[in-house]
Amino acid sequence: MIRNDLWINGVNSVDSSSPQCVKLEDNEPLTLQSDGDVVIGGFFPLHYVVSESHHSYHNKPQTTLCSGFDQRAFRWMMTMVFAVEEINNNSNLLPGVKLGYRIMDSCDNVHTSLQSLFSLVNDKTQPETSACLSGSPIPAVIGLASSSPTRAVAQTLGPFNIPLVSYFATCTCLTNKNIYPSFLRTVPNDLFQVRGLVQLVTFLGWFWVGTIGTTDDYSQYGIQAFSNQFKQQGGCVAFHLTIPTSPTMAEIQEMADRMQSSTAKVMVVFATEGQLLDLFIELAQRNLTGLQWVASEAWVTAGLLTSPLFHPLLEGTLGFSFPGVRIPGLKEYLLNVRPSPKPGMELINTFWEEMFGCRSSLKVSSDESKDAAEIPACSGLEDLSLTTSSYSDVSQVRISYNVYKAVYAIAHALHTLLNCDSAGSDKRKCEKQNPFTSKQLLYYLKTVNFTDQFGEKVYFDSNGEPVPLYDIINWQKDIKGKIRFIKVGSYDGSGPVGKQLQVKQSTIVWTRGQSQVPVSQCSPSCPPGSRQARRTGEPHCCFDCLSCADGEISNQTGSTECIKCPESYWSDKDRVKCVAGVEEFLSFSDTMGIILVALTSFGVILTSIVTIVFHHYRTTPIVKANNSEISFLLLLSLKLCFLCSLMFIGQPSVWTCRIRQAAFGISFVICLSCLLVKTIVVLLAFQSNVPRSRKLFDPSHQRAMIMCTTAPQICLCAGWLLGAPPFPFRNPAYQALTGKIVVECKEPWPPGFYLVLSYIGLLAFVCLLLAFLGRKLPDTFNEAKLITFSMLIFWAVWISFIPAYVSSHGKFSVAVEIFAILASSFGLLLCIFLPKCYIILLHPERNIKKGMTGKFLK
Repeated sequence: MIRNDLWINGVNSVDSSSPQCVKLEDNEPLTLQSDGDVVIGGFFPLHYVVSESHHSYHNKPQTTLCSGFDQRAFRWMMTMVFAVEEINNNSNLLPGVKLGYRIMDSCDNVHTSLQSLFSLVNDKTQPETSACLSGSPIPAVIGLASSSPTRAVAQTLGPFNIPLVSYFATCTCLTNKNIYPSFLRTVPNDLFQVRGLVQLVTFLGWFWVGTIGTTDDYSQYGIQAFSNQFKQQGGCVAFHLTIPTSPTMAEIQEMADRMQSSTAKVMVVFATEGQLLDLFIELAQRNLTGLQWVASEAWVTAGLLTSPLFHPLLEGTLGFSFPGVRIPGLKEYLLNVRPSPKPGMELINTFWEEMFGCRSSLKVSSDESKDAAEIPACSGLEDLSLTTSSYSDVSQVRISYNVYKAVYAIAHALHTLLNCDSAGSDKRKCEKQNPFTSKQLLYYLKTVNFTDQFGEKVYFDSNGEPVPLYDIINWQKDIKGKIRFIKVGSYDGSGPVGKQLQVKQSTIVWTRGQSQVPVSQCSPSCPPGSRQARRTGEPHCCFDCLSCADGEISNQTGSTECIKCPESYWSDKDRVKCVAGVEEFLSFSDTMGIILVALTSFGVILTSIVTIVFHHYRTTPIVKANNSEISFLLLLSLKLCFLCSLMFIGQPSVWTCRIRQAAFGISFVICLSCLLVKTIVVLLAFQSNVPRSRKLFDPSHQRAMIMCTTAPQICLCAGWLLGAPPFPFRNPAYQALTGKIVVECKEPWPPGFYLVLSYIGLLAFVCLLLAFLGRKLPDTFNEAKLITFSMLIFWAVWISFIPAYVSSHGKFSVAVEIFAILASSFGLLLCIFLPKCYIILLHPERNIKKGMTGKFLK
């Protein structure tokens, strides 16, 4: 038979002077133990409140007092006992080998856990009072629950390669195999849980949360990882509260005040139920509701927090838990537990006292206090089936299942290590002749791979981690008003990205007072048509909403930037969509267009009337004296000047863009050429020193001069139109100002227009100069004065035109050019022809030859 002394000789040999050998205290922790060929150690946090007496460096070490019995942890412990007994009764697993156990209370505390560790590995059969890990009778240990005690124990066991299999310690820090070489666990580390929590929180639209943690490693690593990943996903942490190890009432109230005043309504908590108890009591007393709690796996199934006191506060809590199963036979086994006076049953006796409020008969003594004597003694016949507690609730065990898997993992490793499948002729026995070391067991434990009775594959990866599977738990009330842990989704950390999180949102019950997904935000989401503008010095979740600028849109709620509309499109009045831009041009239906068309028509009609008058009185001296042929050509060119303005009105087309500037330039050149000829004729007529001057400039020469002065403009316009003709263009440059797309004629070669204008200006200047020279000629026939005045008007109009044209845009620039054309045309028409029509129509007596020669007297 394999005996416990096998393990003393079988574990790695370490010198007795090793610092791992410590003196044990006289007071031994309470245990639950059973002998066996192989004894497995266990640590469970049966108590969650620890108080320590004052420490003196000259006296004995401080003693640790544990209180606050945790029925849930007691169920975990009994699940280990159940699994061991189930394996002992299984002829297919470790046949012929009996497993034993020695279980200690860790009190969820580092000091207590280390104290229990050295009590656990102490060999009672040896007379020494020192315990050396190198001679441990325990080849493997199952535990612990919290990460900080687990780190302390794992770091202690690591150098001796004693396997430590945790069922609840999730800190990512424990994956470091250089520090914790013998650590494994049946629970995924917090890295996967944090990823899942971040996905869950962001999936539900919560980007403004508060975080609550404690000073232990589990909480600090978890909160830090969550905050980092949450911020990468665009979230903000409104505040972080750290619960001290032994918080004062003032500290608890300060934390409650911070939560009550915050705009964050979602609280992400990494802690255990014992650490949260004082804070939750304070919040419950304040009747603080409306907070949505997101729980880590450490407390999401904590029965301690499901009392009616916490229902208004914690109903609707969401969180991650490990997959739950119903282990056959476990409930019956738990309900059959009974106290016993046998050694090693102290923990069960303590549980019995806590469950039924009685005292064990073993503790009755003559010197006990009067108050203790008043507590009824336990009979041992109390019925657990009549009680309702987290201990007996095994409908969906989770942590207990992790304990169950840990026991079976060690059993399968031993099964392989002891060659139980190939033990010679007797295949129902294991090889028990040769001792083995904990290092060997650790090796086989790392390579274990089997499928349990629930269909789950149990194995450890290179970091000693299991498959990262989680259930999403929601705290819901049943018809009896009790809190139940309802599965509303799942998370598979090893699944493909995008399919890891599965949530049945319709089945979730939210925190009290919320019928829909609670809202937690620093600033309300900006509506479509606006964007977020971050507030200086505050997290990016705190912002103001600014309306999108003209030509920009945002069609989603919470947009951080506005999108600029494509070319030829513009934002609608709500800034939520881009619509085809409104085309703007000077149309015939515009008020301005109508006025300009009316003026043009009036100019054409007036020119036509003058032409008719001149044609009717063509034989009169005043018409004949002013060279009727040139006058009619001048009237025709003026009519063309009026008419060419119509080509600037209406939507630009290929032909109107090409013709209108050329028509304008040539019409005005003909007009000015005629005036130039008239001016020269006047000057030559009164040059007394050149009697034949008029004969030298007869009508044929006049026509030739008009053609010669017009030809350069025609050539310039032809070259311009052939080389770089204007074309219709949708100009979006003014959308930001007007919200409209200007349809205009784009001139690829702007100097062409200015050359045409410059040539017109040159002719006008020559006309003005010559007319100015003839201003002192006799009044009766002095047409030079009229030409001088008309040229002054012409120059005033076109000098004003240039800055007005350059500073205008869109249809207004077109209107400016039309106005210049009409103004100069009216100036020429009225200044040149109005005085003659006045004489012809109103003073015909002056329309005689004497009047034209200056001999007519009034």
